[in-house]
Amino acid sequence: MATNITPLHDRVIVRRIDEGEQVRGGIIIPDTAKEKPQEGEVVAVGQGKYKEDGTRQALDVKKGDRVLFGKYSGSEIKIDGEELMIMREDEILGIIQRAGAATSTKKGGK
Repeated sequence: MATNITPLHDRVIVRRIDEGEQVRGGIIIPDTAKEKPQEGEVVAVGQGKYKEDGTRQALDVKKGDRVLFGKYSGSEIKIDGEELMIMREDEILGIIQRAGAATSTKKGGK
């Protein structure tokens, strides 16, 4: 049975994205010595913080966004055997958008 979790206020749940096997100079780095990735996918978001006037301020990130976060950000949690992170939105450094095919538009001309 899958657990459905919704973070409160301005918190976000993130699944780390592994970059694959890291090999440096022909030496395989064991899992215990590898740095954890600082990139992840947003799994769930809260509804936002309450402002002074009582309305909610919506979050800038949404479910499915790829984000970059600090090395020591958030708290690690385990849900249904899956390791996730829960953090405040302000601990997220940016949203990653990778360009697919480059498109150019020419204006003017003949």
